[in-house]
Amino acid sequence: MYEGAIQDLIDELGRLPGVGPKSAQRIAFYVLSADPADVNRLSTALRKVKELVRFCTTCFNVAESEQCRICRDPRRTNEVLCVVEEPKDVVAIERTGEFRGRYHVLGGAINPLEGIGPDNLRIRELLQRLGTGEVKELILATDPNTEGEATATYLAIMVKPMGISVTRLASGLPVGGDLEYADEITLGRAFEGRRAV
Repeated sequence: MYEGAIQDLIDELGRLPGVGPKSAQRIAFYVLSADPADVNRLSTALRKVKELVRFCTTCFNVAESEQCRICRDPRRTNEVLCVVEEPKDVVAIERTGEFRGRYHVLGGAINPLEGIGPDNLRIRELLQRLGTGEVKELILATDPNTEGEATATYLAIMVKPMGISVTRLASGLPVGGDLEYADEITLGRAFEGRRAV
């Protein structure tokens, strides 16, 4: 335990996701010994992100205006919509350079243990977007874990009556992985998702 401002900083840093007490202490002491100009840049960046960044009114990705750059891009197709849990998932998919459709960010996944149900996500807004008739395929790109699977299953059931093609990202073996280290679920999904060569 430290006193005053340094302990306040450690406490605040420790509230950040993925930052434990030891990491919070290391970061706090780094800030303490850092050049004042570096600390001012960090402080300015934190203020600016709170002042300028908001969620896109269409897809709920992060944006600095009403719509994000992807929703403003006229070269992207409106016929394919990819549903993800968080804005960081949009970045991951965009890095592949393979997807030229639009996105919808749910803001999480169904997780009854955490008290997160369908009403806590942006599912109502998704159904409104799908109701326009423009979307022909809905790609469910939720995480391949229990919560992501539950969310994908729920969305597939909700969308099925709309006559929209619903697909799920393939999952299976990573490139460079060894079969002997794959768990049964991953290996099973790799068999289910096999394709012709």
